[in-house]
Amino acid sequence: MSLQKKYRKVLLLGSGALKIGEAGEFDYSGAQALKALREEGVESILLNPNIATVQTSEGMADRIYFLPVTPDFVERVIERERPDGILLAFGGQTALNCGVELYRSGVLERYGVDVLGTPVQAIMDTEDRELFVEKLNQIDVRTISSEAVENVDAALEVANRLGYPVIVRAAYALGGLGSGFCDNDSQLREQVEKALSFSPQVLVEKSLRGWKEVEYEVVRDRYDNCITVCNMENFDPLGIHTGESIVVAPSQTLSNDDYHFLRSLAIKIIRHIGIVGECNVQYAYDPESMDYRVIEVNARLSRSSALASKATGYPLAFVAAKLALGFGLFELTNSVTQCTSAFFEPALDYVVVKIPRWDLGKFHGVDRHIGSSMKSVGEVMAIGRTFEEALQKGLRMIGQGMHGFTGNRPSVVDDIEGALKSPTDRRVFVIADAMEHGMTVDRIHELTKIDRWFLYKLRNIVDTTSELRGFNNLEAVPENLIRKAKEQGFSDFQIARAILKSEMGCAESAVLSVRNLRKTMGIVPVVKQIDTLAAEYPAATNYLYLTYNGYQNDVEYTGDHRSVVVLGSGAYRIGSSVEFDWCSVNALLTARKAGWRSVMINYNPETVSTDYDMCDRLYFDELTFERVMDILELENPHGIILSVGGQIPNNLATRLDSQGVNILGTSASCIDRAEDRHKFSAMLDSLGIDQPRWRELTSFDDIDDFVAEVGFPVLVRPSYVLSGAAMNVCSNPDELRRFLQLAADVSKQHPVVVTEFVQYAKEIEMDAVAENGQIKAYAISEHVEFAGVHSGDATIQFPPQKLYVETMRRIKKISAKIASALQISGPFNIQFLAKNNDIKVIECNLRASRSFPFVSKILKINFIDLATRVMLGMPVERPAKSAFDLDYVGVKASQFSFSRLGGADPVLGVDMASTGEVACIGDDTNEAILKSLLAVGLRVPKKAVLLSTGTPKQKADMLEAAHMLHRAGLTIYATGGTCQFLHENGIPAIKVYWPSTPDSKPQALDLLHNREVDLVVNMPRNFTGTELSNGRQIRRAAIDLNIPLLTNSRLASAFIRAFTTIPVDKLEIKSWQEY
Repeated sequence: MSLQKKYRKVLLLGSGALKIGEAGEFDYSGAQALKALREEGVESILLNPNIATVQTSEGMADRIYFLPVTPDFVERVIERERPDGILLAFGGQTALNCGVELYRSGVLERYGVDVLGTPVQAIMDTEDRELFVEKLNQIDVRTISSEAVENVDAALEVANRLGYPVIVRAAYALGGLGSGFCDNDSQLREQVEKALSFSPQVLVEKSLRGWKEVEYEVVRDRYDNCITVCNMENFDPLGIHTGESIVVAPSQTLSNDDYHFLRSLAIKIIRHIGIVGECNVQYAYDPESMDYRVIEVNARLSRSSALASKATGYPLAFVAAKLALGFGLFELTNSVTQCTSAFFEPALDYVVVKIPRWDLGKFHGVDRHIGSSMKSVGEVMAIGRTFEEALQKGLRMIGQGMHGFTGNRPSVVDDIEGALKSPTDRRVFVIADAMEHGMTVDRIHELTKIDRWFLYKLRNIVDTTSELRGFNNLEAVPENLIRKAKEQGFSDFQIARAILKSEMGCAESAVLSVRNLRKTMGIVPVVKQIDTLAAEYPAATNYLYLTYNGYQNDVEYTGDHRSVVVLGSGAYRIGSSVEFDWCSVNALLTARKAGWRSVMINYNPETVSTDYDMCDRLYFDELTFERVMDILELENPHGIILSVGGQIPNNLATRLDSQGVNILGTSASCIDRAEDRHKFSAMLDSLGIDQPRWRELTSFDDIDDFVAEVGFPVLVRPSYVLSGAAMNVCSNPDELRRFLQLAADVSKQHPVVVTEFVQYAKEIEMDAVAENGQIKAYAISEHVEFAGVHSGDATIQFPPQKLYVETMRRIKKISAKIASALQISGPFNIQFLAKNNDIKVIECNLRASRSFPFVSKILKINFIDLATRVMLGMPVERPAKSAFDLDYVGVKASQFSFSRLGGADPVLGVDMASTGEVACIGDDTNEAILKSLLAVGLRVPKKAVLLSTGTPKQKADMLEAAHMLHRAGLTIYATGGTCQFLHENGIPAIKVYWPSTPDSKPQALDLLHNREVDLVVNMPRNFTGTELSNGRQIRRAAIDLNIPLLTNSRLASAFIRAFTTIPVDKLEIKSWQEY
């Protein structure tokens, strides 16, 4: 073996915006790889437009390019930087596909760039189905019988030969994009057409629905040393994508023979393929016959490798990056234990359960069934000493209002057997219902094919619940029953609800009485260390979890009041994602630098904040009031920071305050004054600050009276909605009625908040840091779209480009008044509406907002660092005035994942729908907008555009853009009204027809299916039935056929202006450090 050459400069490709199927796990793996490069003294260049992540922070890479991860941009960065190596395995499928493309087109060879780690040929062997099967046949390993096809007819022929049911999947796609089960020819036709629009090759394979799905994480170095780091099994049988399934590690139901048989097979496979670094092997396994099939091998770090790293404490991405540089496993130490080599296989003395988090309630018309394509937006990981304990912890962590496996609001399922057979996102709670209704474990197993071992464990939880229900007051319950319940992961709330039933009254006091009772009995949790080697070797790690299955703490607490506890943001979801991870990590780093012991509580395996070396102590545990109090009683900290983890920690403020916890920064009573609508509104009135008119109403008549006063449109926000969609803009009486019927009831207990909706108003945000009510640093940014698009979905430019100087001055004045009235210390964010210089305040959050990382990185002033220093009582200087004058622009664009959410209408409104974001920098708005929209997957049209532009006002807004399209030589197709409007204004356009008139030709949908259009701009005119179904069919087809779609006239105009002014190859390539 010749000595590996030494690399001096390496380019790492990130994964871009967070999307369904490709989320925070790649922020974590990329950050680990950069750490490894830095440790070896290699210069690192990072290309990743995701501005919200830790990976793109100062001090991670030597140079960062906020640019789209596409072959042309990567080629231009390579030309400029001349790296000698490139890493492809740390940025998900996006980076992998981009790298394979650059390899095939000869770019890498031309610039002499080596692919580090797994060779590209091996990547292609795992990605291309036919090569993969051929490769595994050489060593007699069984794969699922499948065939690759490139058109619909071939697919039908294969399916009929294999016999239904079959599964269709797209090659080179992530998270099962475009895949699904088909039971007959018509389902197959629809599925194959969809899959072909995402990938040139589609696989049709025999379905083994109902087998077990098992996964191994394997590591191999260039000297052919291999170890398996973690094996996991899915709670759900084959047929549900692993990203959608509950996953348990280590596997619980395999026999010793099964485990070793599959382990040695995994090692044989990756040796044969020639992986260097880390990969995972997925199996379908039938324990009855010991028959198996290899489903796939991912030659990159995956979602499960982030999970495996957190589950075992073995940092896979870090080790993989070192192996890619040419080290052997025996040369590296395990950085958790700090005394064993990386050649040891971890052994676990606990069980880990991963549960996905879905946000399907946010989408209109989405199909709630889960299957082979991924729809979940985030995940949690729970650690316990028994499966019951870990599972119940996890069900509370997903943050969907559940208290555990039992003790939840009775769910409304009419057909339990049907719901067990075809699973939705509520599947696990349906099992609880079935057990409560007396269905046997065998019957549930028949319907779901979930292993009986798991079902018997769930049965234990139901049995304990009924034992608790046998008592009517707390004093009567025997100590051993409470201990058993706590060992099975019951929360104090669940115990209170089972015993007190409807007498519960005030939940908070009932929970406290259970807490006090068990503390007098001496039933308290113990703190355990994750030491990766099941205590065979001493561990230096501070990676901790709490459990009731144990007797002593693994940590000695000195009670020195030197800890600062930071509460994290929990599972990624729509509305609270990686930006709060950036905020948490920066707060930890500042506290640590200031000499405090930094302590983190969080349970999201995808994040950098749950990395054991980011803080002095990491509690991988729940963010519930009960668990946070358990930890604070042990930790005895100097104080706790609630303002950097989004809404979850903020919601605990009043309860923690009532227990005498020292909340650092803004006080709990001030947080309450900003969160409570009535108190906040009264405060604005007393300060003489304008706000949109609103009222909290309890009957339909009151609502009609208020609407008569302010006029349509109005924003309606019920306090309790069955469908999960929390608010809606209603522009006529019909819509108002329709939406209020979804609200369970309008009554004294469930009032509805109705607010006037100001049309055509600019939305402006102010992110700032204050100390004792004095603003220390601020950033004002403006939305490209008018108000009415949720601020998390809007395209935002900073510094603002189109605001009057007068407006800016007023905003600063109003913000100063609010900061002083609420005595803010720490981060805050205020949202404003501006129309003709009238300024209204929409809301004020006394915590870091989603745009904090964006404004901090564009300004190059770290707002969280400032805020944390304020909260710790350290002196803070105001940045110089000139720091706020920038000669460049940053534009933040949102990433949507509608292609994963079958049936959902991809239209933007007041409820947030985006799953991630990017931001790019340019010398002017056009350049920044073009870069950032290309980074979220839009493409510049080459042939033709389909326009249907909504209301007369929107048509007029789009006129200038239509002229530009015409001048750029693009063909314009338009639907009825739009076509007429364009002709009246002298712009040639070809008329096409809506789906509701199927006999007229040309049909809009045919244009899409035949790929004659490469951009669709479609604005709903109003929300009447046909308008929506017509427009919706076109919007949905654009998404399903992977054609870029814009649904907002201001954004569409900005994009069109940008690409008709600047050719893409003239966009400037500059690193962040150069602006």
